[in-house]
Amino acid sequence: MATGPQRYPGANTTYWHQTRWGGSLMEVNVCCLHSTEGIGLPGYDGGGNAPNLTAIADFTAQRLKWFQHFDIDRSSRALRNLSGGVETNTLNVVQVELDGTCDYSKRKNWGNRVAGRDYIYWGDPPDWALRDLAALLRWLNANHGMPLTGPSMWLTYGPDTRRPGITPASYGASPARFTFAQWNAFKGICGHQHVPENDHGDPGSIPFAELIALAKGTPIPPQEDDMAVTDADAEKIARKVLTLDEITAPKDAPDAATNPTWRLDSYTKDTNTRVRALETKLAALTATNDKLVGAVATLAANIGDLDPAAIVAELRGELENITIRLDVPDA
Repeated sequence: MATGPQRYPGANTTYWHQTRWGGSLMEVNVCCLHSTEGIGLPGYDGGGNAPNLTAIADFTAQRLKWFQHFDIDRSSRALRNLSGGVETNTLNVVQVELDGTCDYSKRKNWGNRVAGRDYIYWGDPPDWALRDLAALLRWLNANHGMPLTGPSMWLTYGPDTRRPGITPASYGASPARFTFAQWNAFKGICGHQHVPENDHGDPGSIPFAELIALAKGTPIPPQEDDMAVTDADAEKIARKVLTLDEITAPKDAPDAATNPTWRLDSYTKDTNTRVRALETKLAALTATNDKLVGAVATLAANIGDLDPAAIVAELRGELENITIRLDVPDA
């Protein structure tokens, strides 16, 4: 037993729990995926419920950072194991915790955090996260013979249309949960939601078909709700996008006659130019108005010393100033 390399290349072993908790030797042929339902590396109660490996998201580098807590062929402690029934942690399973959440209600936001930027929602993970998880599975297959296969049912940790009133779908005695016999016979990749004697529903609806395709290095298969797009359809879509990206040129544009259709970026540039010109005019009007107010105040204070003709002349001068400023060219 315990053949093949026991440390995943590049994994950090700072938080090594095997020294304290021991574990049983085994020859792994199963990988069980969990989600931490948190952000960052958990403490795992001092290792008392730790997995073999934890993947932490590094959004800056766009990769998963791996922390290893037990040897690959050493039982870890992330599954519940009841008396009687079947063995869980010790039944040839290497366990992997994935930093982030599988909770459908957090698919976009988690408080003020944003999925894909601050944390991973494993129902729709970033491409780089799925790529690095697939690399681990490929390594386990190459070095420990773990099959790159698994159940087809990965239920969402969220509302369940098949079990009204049961939320989340993957929790508890769901249709995805293995029987004792199925668990004892299973070899490959499963989730916490599949393991008997457990009620957790993680890692939810992880895109398993895509994950396996990446692990095998094969093209990603189309999903069930995908439709094939022909070359003709693609051309129609491209033309539609082009149409949506075009707009009729303004009638007063200098080249409206020769260039009747503008792209949106040209229209935006022209609009910005016009807005800047209007801002200049508005600033000029504001300044002129301030002067006019000052002139009227001065006139009011000195009305006794001025004749009506002088007042009219000064007001006319200010009005002419306004007209001149309004004639500032657009360009």
